Amino acid sequence: MLGTTFLLALRSIRRHLLRSFLTILGIVIGVGAVVTMVTLGKATTAAVQSQIAALGTNILQIRPGQGFGRGGGGPRPPDFKPEDVTAIAGQIAGVTAVAPQAQASATAIYEGANWSTTINGTTAAYFQVQPWPLVSGRQWTPQEEQAGKAVCIIGNTVRQNLFRGGEAVGERFRLGDVSCDVIGVLSTKGQAGFGGDQDDIVIMPIKTVQRRFTGNRDVRLMLVGVDQAYATSTVQASITQLLRERRTITDGREDDFNIFDTKQISDTLTGTTTALTRIVAAVAAISLVVGGIGIMNIMLVSVTERTREIGIRLAIGAVAREVLLQFLVEAVALSCLGGLIGLVLAQAVIAGLTPLLQVPWTFDPRINLVAFAISAVIGVVFGYFPARRAAALNPIDALRHE
Repeated sequence: MLGTTFLLALRSIRRHLLRSFLTILGIVIGVGAVVTMVTLGKATTAAVQSQIAALGTNILQIRPGQGFGRGGGGPRPPDFKPEDVTAIAGQIAGVTAVAPQAQASATAIYEGANWSTTINGTTAAYFQVQPWPLVSGRQWTPQEEQAGKAVCIIGNTVRQNLFRGGEAVGERFRLGDVSCDVIGVLSTKGQAGFGGDQDDIVIMPIKTVQRRFTGNRDVRLMLVGVDQAYATSTVQASITQLLRERRTITDGREDDFNIFDTKQISDTLTGTTTALTRIVAAVAAISLVVGGIGIMNIMLVSVTERTREIGIRLAIGAVAREVLLQFLVEAVALSCLGGLIGLVLAQAVIAGLTPLLQVPWTFDPRINLVAFAISAVIGVVFGYFPARRAAALNPIDALRHE
């Protein structure tokens, strides 16, 4: 009986193809929109987590100033000193290494090619705190670091634009007025969380950058590696207390530095993207309700058009339950067909948008199954009233219907 009812439902849908398609259009748009938004939201969250992970795990970033959106028009807080780096490394429990950084900008020149890039002066601890493997070459030696040799490790963007993608290790190029020997090439990291190119960088010993570029011993940024056995919040509190003492910040005054925990940044951004995904998906789900109302309206029209057919079926022995089942199966079939088309449409849209948004393509079977199940439930919910109305018709009145 169920198989026959299903065939009757398909025959009715095929008899009015255009009307059936317009009926399920709301379901198609709703399912497609929900699956697309949720999938892209998860892909964006994964991309954000990947970019934050590229900064390293269990890392604290310490900068002068009061952070984004804080502070006023007062004097700029002083940078850190090498002694601050030594104090944190030697006095704070749970710190595995501290990498100071001094930064500058310069134009790199090599055989007629030039490229404006960022120079990052640091110590060997940088590669311990924030692992960044080399694809070729080596790191500088302690002797080169101590002597402030003009050796450098370049990012892939610099290699592509300066050396046209060729071998760079062993070559010498000019950074402003300083000649620099390339001893290594970094692996590719890609875009940073705020849109910057992480590979557009030249890393040199910090003493070299301080002597040749900045002209002072100031440290603009410190990366602090935290032992996995210690809570980053505890280490952060200890560093805050130490720096307040070293920078003579009295009680009641705000810190003139800020400490970012990469894990906290990751959790915050992940929570934000997840919340936005849920909001957008909820808005898109309204299309499913609209589609369900469309199915109910068309099924009511169908009941009116087929009143005599219903009367004939009831007159020759069909029971009300069978008539109800026929129209209910027809509504569910329409809704499920719309769900399937919506899933296919969503995958096509996702495949087209992921390269543009630069996020990884992912297929989540759970969200696809849930969306399809919801479309089927909508068919049952909004198809029941028209089916119940058809089943409640009086055979005599139905046969008299014009």
